[in-house]
Amino acid sequence: MEDTRDGVAAPPGRLTAPALRRALDILELFLEPNEGLRVPEITERLRLPRASVHELVRTLAERGYLEQEGGDQHRFTLGVKAFQLGGAYERELDLMELSRSAARAVAAQCGETVQVAVRDDRYAVYIARVDSTHPVRLVSDVGRRLPAHCTAGGKALLSDLSPAQLGVLFPDAASLAPMTPASIDSLDRLNQELAVVRERGWADEYCESNPDVTCVAAPIYKTGGACVAAMSISVPVLRWDEARKAELVALVTAGTRELSTRLGAPPRS
Repeated sequence: MEDTRDGVAAPPGRLTAPALRRALDILELFLEPNEGLRVPEITERLRLPRASVHELVRTLAERGYLEQEGGDQHRFTLGVKAFQLGGAYERELDLMELSRSAARAVAAQCGETVQVAVRDDRYAVYIARVDSTHPVRLVSDVGRRLPAHCTAGGKALLSDLSPAQLGVLFPDAASLAPMTPASIDSLDRLNQELAVVRERGWADEYCESNPDVTCVAAPIYKTGGACVAAMSISVPVLRWDEARKAELVALVTAGTRELSTRLGAPPRS
């Protein structure tokens, strides 16, 4: 049976497990900053039957993925098992620590905010960040998710995909919802821009995710040559001009080239 919750059908031939999908939906609510969630809040946000949410929350708590918040037995936060999974993911990839080190090195040279992101479906998720030393700077958080087509880092990640793969990720206009008037809002425009990114090896965006911020980014590759992440440098428009852009492009491409080499990627022209 196809899962059509929220009007989205599962792709043909893909088996779904509704209870598992709902449990993961509950866990993913905790990706956004909060002080814990109660069952009625979870029920309202996910539009699920309250009895089902009670059962799923109880099971997740029994397995250690959720836990009661302090003395409030009705409010839940992420449990230790969730953090153990995150730690296992981090151990699996040298990318985390190497990204932090590379971001610090690039930030030390430019004084701007440097971030490293990985792709989660059609979103860019930031796994490392070094803040700008300037009073006026981009405010962001590790773990933040942004639509990949609206960010330079996201476009660097998407550049590793074929047009057919992009068509699956972005099947209609709704999947390309803009964040600002400058955002990419069509698959044709996205494909055209990504073709340029592939040719020159770096991406940029001008006020596409934030009306006051510009950005350049480049992909990071691992063993086998697959794109595993992207590094970006974000700058307020008040410090942006073509000369500064050229400097930052040189920095971010050099930084990602060095990081890719440390991750075992083959040399790229």
